This record gives sequence, structure tokens and C-alpha cells, in this order.
Amino acid sequence: MEPDYNPSRKTLIKNKWAAAAASILIQCTAGSLYTFSIYSQALKSTQNYDQSTLTTISWFKDVGANVGLLSGLLYSATAARCGPWLVLLAGALQCFAGYFMMWLAVTAAIPRPQPAVMCLYMLVAAHAMTFFNTANVVTGVHNFPSYSGTIVGIMKGFLGLSGAILILVYQTIFKHNPSSYILLLALLPPINTILFMGFVRIFRTSEEDEIKHLNAFSSFALVLAAYLATVIIIQNILKLTVSIRALTFSLLIMLLLSPIFIAIRAQRYKSYRMVKSLLENNQMSDDKDPIDDDDTDTTEDQDEYHELPNGPDQVRESNNNNTLHLREDVNLIGAMRTISFWLLFFTTACSMGSGLALVNNISQIGESLRYKSLEVNTLVSLWSIWNFLGRFGAGPIGSYVLSIWVVGFLYDKEVAGDGNTCIGIQCFRFSFLIMAAVALSGSLVALVLFFWTRKFYKHVVLRRLYHSLRESKRIDYDD
Repeated sequence: MEPDYNPSRKTLIKNKWAAAAASILIQCTAGSLYTFSIYSQALKSTQNYDQSTLTTISWFKDVGANVGLLSGLLYSATAARCGPWLVLLAGALQCFAGYFMMWLAVTAAIPRPQPAVMCLYMLVAAHAMTFFNTANVVTGVHNFPSYSGTIVGIMKGFLGLSGAILILVYQTIFKHNPSSYILLLALLPPINTILFMGFVRIFRTSEEDEIKHLNAFSSFALVLAAYLATVIIIQNILKLTVSIRALTFSLLIMLLLSPIFIAIRAQRYKSYRMVKSLLENNQMSDDKDPIDDDDTDTTEDQDEYHELPNGPDQVRESNNNNTLHLREDVNLIGAMRTISFWLLFFTTACSMGSGLALVNNISQIGESLRYKSLEVNTLVSLWSIWNFLGRFGAGPIGSYVLSIWVVGFLYDKEVAGDGNTCIGIQCFRFSFLIMAAVALSGSLVALVLFFWTRKFYKHVVLRRLYHSLRESKRIDYDD
């Protein structure tokens, strides 16, 4: 790219890359539910809850964060006409309302609410995440249809990292004050969302080398994860002064500005290529395209990329509805009639249920092992980073059963005397054995699902390889 080339300011703001950067920054503060353990002990002590009541509240958090029907309906109804900002605004309002009411209750600014009311507050606060997720992820898929898996992984990955980001902000500003952290959750995610939601728009354009700039976002995510992990570990080993904590926080803010520069660079590259192409076309106006019409019909190729094979080897829905059609327009009811759907559902319930049950009880796990507050915060932060890595590389019912019927019930059984606190390795030992067994069963069912759908994905992979070969051939001719 020419060093003195500068596109207009308007084109730098209104494009798919600016939308992706804005979505990433919103996702960086959207995962407040992963930090439940930071303030769960404050909820438990100020409201005089036992562990079963606390895990019931945490289950409503999981329900709110995973039931995205309303956000999906709102996005479908408004995104095409008004843009995704309305969905993001609805999420910001819910986030503020839920956490602000919880903060008022914890600080005794209002009379102590009934557990059912606190469950409602938690449900509303967590439900906001589905609106953030829907607006950012679905818009990303619309903007990058050829790399939908990549953009989904990026958005989900930053959501996973958001827990560690929020905790670092908390430790810098509100150290050892969980009630103030709830207020932070009521203010920071909504303000951040309102600040960037106007940039999140749908741009139905196709560009060359999109994966190059998407990989830049991915590389930034890995750098951010490494930085957060380093800071967290150092904080746990050394006692950092206020000035050092302020310095690490300032470096974090500078790192979080990186997606903006990546987006600017991507748009400058696109604009430069467009101008260069127009100049070359003007100079070669009399030359014919060396590729025939079938090869240059990029719209047809794009459609073929998303369609699935129509030949005799295509896997069609059998008489007993055991497999899906090789198509993308299957609705929920149609999917629920297949065995593949329920195999995937069971696998997700086992894997996500175990993970959510763990994160919902991290604070009490640390307490049972006599961890200090900083060590518990470190545990939650590191879990958030591993959560990011899992999302980057790659359920309500499971969470309810494991959190309430298993972890909460067994914890309360081990509580000695009249208190609400259990101390010792026995508090969670049997619960972890049960969750390990559940995770193992989920893995076995996932293996069954792999063999069940292997032929389906064989066709998908072959179709994508064929498309990639045709695309590379077209680019070679253009060059």
C-alpha cells in the first residue's frame, strides 16, 4: 500500500471493519456473568442466603444468559431497517436495571428483597448478554459470510476474555469491595455499549484478503489473553503498588484500542485496492476478461459455497428423520425431529452444565480451601482466560441440575453447625466426581455424534475445498 494513501474519514467509520472493531470492544465488557463469584459472597452474607438459595440465583443467571429468543426476535424485526443498535440498547438497559437493583439491595439502600425478586434481578442483568451477543455475532456473520466460523470464534473469544478484563478494572479501582463491583457492572458495560453501538451495522460487501485482517483480530486476542494472564499471575505473586496497578491498567486500555487500528488499516487497504483496480481498468478497457462467464460469476460461487451438494451422494433426510437435510434453512422444529439435534443437546448440557456449575461456585470453593480474596479473584480471572481459549478454538438444563441438585445440595449437607459456610476438601469433592462423570458421558455422546454426522461434513468440507480452489484460480487470473 502506498504510504501517503488516505481514504476519507467517512469511509473509515462506516464499513464492516469498523463494525467488527466496535463489536469486539462491546464484547470486552459483556461477560459479567462469568464474574459472579466475585460478588456472590457479598450476596450470600448481606441477604443471609444458604448455598442452595445462592445457586438457585446463579441458575437464573444461566437461564438469562442462554435464552436468547427475545433478542433474536428483536434483531430479526429491526436490524434490517434500523440496524443492530436497538438490540444493543435494549441489552444496555437490562444490564443497568438488573445490576443496579442488586447493588441497591446489597448496600441496604432498599429493603431486603425476597429471593424470588433477587432471582428476577439476576435474570434481567444476565439476559442483557444475549442481546449483546446476538447483535455482535449475527452482524459479524452478515458482514463476513465467507468466514462466519472465524468471526463467531472471535466474538465469542472476546466475550470469554471480558471476565478477566472486568476483574482487572475492579482490582485497580474497587479493590476488596464487591458491592462496588456490582455498581461497576451496572455502569461500565452499558456505557461502553452505548458509546460504540452506532458503529455496529450490516455491510453486505465482499472483499479480498478478508481472512488476513480477521487473523489480525485473532492475533490481538491472543496477545490480550497473554497480557491478562501475565498481570494476573504477577498480582498473585507480588504485592503491587497503586502506581504499578495504574500502569497495568493503562497498558490494558492501550491494548483495547488495537481493534480500532486494525479496522482502519483494513479499510485503507480495501480503498487502496479499489482505486488501484479502477485505474488499471481504465488503462485496459479494451482487454477482455481471460476467464469465461462461468468462472467469473462470483455471486454464483458465493451461493454455492453456502449450499450443499445436490448430487446422488447427498445425504438426505431418511424416513425415520434421523439426519438433517444438507441445507441451512432448517428451522427449530425441524431440527428437534432429528437424532443429531438431541445428541448435540445432551453433549452441550453435559459440557456447559459442568462448566457453569464450577464458575457459579468458585467463590465458595476458594473459601472452603481457605483462599484469600485475591486468590479467589485470580482463580476467576484465569478461568475467564481458559474460557476464552476454549471458545476461541471452537447449557441452561445441565447447569440447573448440577448447580442446584448436586453442588448446592451436597455443599449444604457438608455445612457444619448452624452456619452457612463449609470448610475442607469434602465440601466439593463428591460434586467434582459427579461433574467429571457427566463431562465424560458428554464426551462419549459427542463421539457418537461425530460418527453420526461424518458423512454430512465430508460433503461440506469437499464443497469448501472446491470453492477455495476456484477462488484461488480466479485471483491468479486477476493478478
